[in-house]
Amino acid sequence: MQHRYPFLDHPLPLAFAHRGGASEGRENTHAAFARAVELGYSYLETDAHATADGVLLAFHDHTLDRVTDRRGRIAGLPYRVVREARIGGVDEIPLMEDLLGSWPEARFNIDVKEAEAIAPLAEVIKRTNAYDRICVTSFSDERLARARAAIGREVCSSLGPRGVATLRAAAATSGYGRLLARLARAGVPCAQVPVGFRGLRIITPAFIRTAHALGMQIHVWTINDPGEMKRLLDLGVDGVMTDNISGLREVLEARGQWHPGRMAA
Repeated sequence: MQHRYPFLDHPLPLAFAHRGGASEGRENTHAAFARAVELGYSYLETDAHATADGVLLAFHDHTLDRVTDRRGRIAGLPYRVVREARIGGVDEIPLMEDLLGSWPEARFNIDVKEAEAIAPLAEVIKRTNAYDRICVTSFSDERLARARAAIGREVCSSLGPRGVATLRAAAATSGYGRLLARLARAGVPCAQVPVGFRGLRIITPAFIRTAHALGMQIHVWTINDPGEMKRLLDLGVDGVMTDNISGLREVLEARGQWHPGRMAA
């Protein structure tokens, strides 16, 4: 893979604060991300949803029900209603644009949750000139393709589900050379995956070796146990996403692999 992505230009392994560090506070809030930045995190993971009138939010769920004091599907509500919701009864749901503006040196890993978020995301990236400090990901290959097209400039992105399945199959058996060559030509620089999915193990030494042979990084989610963090780092993963941001920092510090951002207090 020839192209270099500024998003990934950082000493490895990368440490991602998943939803700002969901186990240590109210997830996807300005306060959570502020704490992650204070701890030294350069990589902040979040999710993109858009309201019925096209306002882009950093919020994980399709509905307000689980983490806020209001109810309803975000895509079906106007922002004037959604803005009244409070995460944990306290925090406003942050605008994606405000997060990008609050920490202009941070890098944001953005999971596009619904098709309605694609156009607003492209507009926010354009307004904030954040092309080099975002990575776009999704559980939908179609959404990923549409997001790349809407953004209109080359940005870092992860493999979609089909690409991950191809990579896993190639790691397990021979005969996938042509498909792997297609993956390499696509220029996708990372795969962001769980350890396993529906009883299938994804993260194996062969999976990591195959990705690295293509010049592709492996970022694994969502790892909260320090012992599991150490095991995966020993296997050679390139990044860890965690809700336990204090725990991951301690593990990396002990290994001499903690690389705090310039924003750290």
